[in-house]
Amino acid sequence: MLKVLVKKQFTEVFRNYFYNAKKNKMRSDKEIAGYIAFFLVIMVGFLGGTFTTMAFSFLGVLNGMGLEWFYFLVMSGIAITLGAFGSVFNTYSSLYLASDNDLLLSLPIPAGTIMTARLINVYLLGTMYASTVLIPMLGVYWAVTGFTFSKLICGILLYLINTMIILILSCLLGWIIAKISVRLKNNSYLKVLISLVFIGAYYYFYFKANSLGSAMLENAGNYSENLKGSAALLYHFGMIGTGEWLSAVLYTAAAAVLFGIMFTVMQHSFLSIAASGGSAEKKQYTEKTVKQKSVFMALLGKELSRFTSSATYMMNSGLPLFFLPVADIYILLKGREIFQVLDMVFAEIPNSTTVILCTSFCTLAGMIIIAVPSISLEGKNIWILQSLPVSPKLVLRAKAGLQMILTMVPLLFSLICASFIIQASPAAKILLFLLPSAFTFFASAAGTIVGVRMPVMNWTSETSVIKQSGAVLVVMLGGMIINTIFAGLFFLIGYQIGAVSYLLIWTILYTVIGLLLFRWLDTKGAAMFAAL
Repeated sequence: MLKVLVKKQFTEVFRNYFYNAKKNKMRSDKEIAGYIAFFLVIMVGFLGGTFTTMAFSFLGVLNGMGLEWFYFLVMSGIAITLGAFGSVFNTYSSLYLASDNDLLLSLPIPAGTIMTARLINVYLLGTMYASTVLIPMLGVYWAVTGFTFSKLICGILLYLINTMIILILSCLLGWIIAKISVRLKNNSYLKVLISLVFIGAYYYFYFKANSLGSAMLENAGNYSENLKGSAALLYHFGMIGTGEWLSAVLYTAAAAVLFGIMFTVMQHSFLSIAASGGSAEKKQYTEKTVKQKSVFMALLGKELSRFTSSATYMMNSGLPLFFLPVADIYILLKGREIFQVLDMVFAEIPNSTTVILCTSFCTLAGMIIIAVPSISLEGKNIWILQSLPVSPKLVLRAKAGLQMILTMVPLLFSLICASFIIQASPAAKILLFLLPSAFTFFASAAGTIVGVRMPVMNWTSETSVIKQSGAVLVVMLGGMIINTIFAGLFFLIGYQIGAVSYLLIWTILYTVIGLLLFRWLDTKGAAMFAAL
């Protein structure tokens, strides 16, 4: 039974490689081979190649200083971080709060067997991520310093110790997230928050990688001396890779003890968390007057509830909504310096910085595609809207309207921040507000139209229509192409009529086309929606 459950867990993890959720059928052998090849290119070629290069760079400096142990400590830290945080969502969703908990727990299968199968899945997934660092770490070290029996055995033990630490951290983080999520009415916000933290941390370390790596190598001697004195445990951890038997045995025993403690604790807490459906707060009915909503506002509220109920929907269709506040802060802190540089570069073209800003804001607004998958997300329940005494055009207006409202609110704050910093004429500043607003109006209507004309109604996973549908691809690429044309035409010929006139023409163009698109939605679009 354990083998069957482990196979089931892995099938779920790599389900998209074998099953097309959009078409509701198995993929062909060529498609499966293509997905597996792409996965190997990313894991082995990209990640493995990146960390192999990093290992050669670190070891080339640290080996000459006699700090091989520090090399193992740094590379192991990277592996543990990548493995633990790379598998934390899988731990949360598959170990504790899997969607099939009720079904499995109702079968004559011991809860311990279910937990063990999921632990094996978490361990193997974390090991897969960590191996992109650990294998290059050991391979490069053996190739550079020579290969001995003690280095081989201690290297394997270091590999296993790292993977056990990753498993323990993954279970701990997954347990914390699961405990929090069962107390939340809507845990989509928690998933989005964690995803944003990961994205922010990734980009921070991505842009700081060179400076952090250089600083670490330059001060490696000082760091190593401090660690030897104040953190001897870390020193002995790094010494495992160099072939130090005593350190290897002690850390292997410690990892085994910690794993035993974790396994025992999980045996006592797994069933209570897995069987929990969240806190059932008792509420007492209190009579109160409810304000009647218009049909449009009710539909708008429905669309908003659908958007906020899915972390996948929010992260993939509305990610720039979270970036715009970051852009506000960056503009206030660094905007003046950047705008001054741009004014100097384009000194012969007045107000060109305004055009560049409009291009940037329109690009961000174009990446917000809430309306595009909203038609397909109705799925097999679309008959509910079609059977209600509601005009189809109001349904489509609500879908486009939600994207407009959610885009314009943070966008206006960004535009206000930019208008205070940028040096431009009053007319240019006014158009700085009008053009992105007109583009948002146009993009909302265009996205809804593409969603109506290219629906996918027979999906089995909402991820397929949010991330993989043709409608999403068309709108994303279309927005980028339009904004590229907008900026390119200005610097080719548009500057001759002046930035203000150029921005005014495009503002009118977006507004007129947007009105025509909404007219199409109210007529032909409504008829197509009713016939879906």
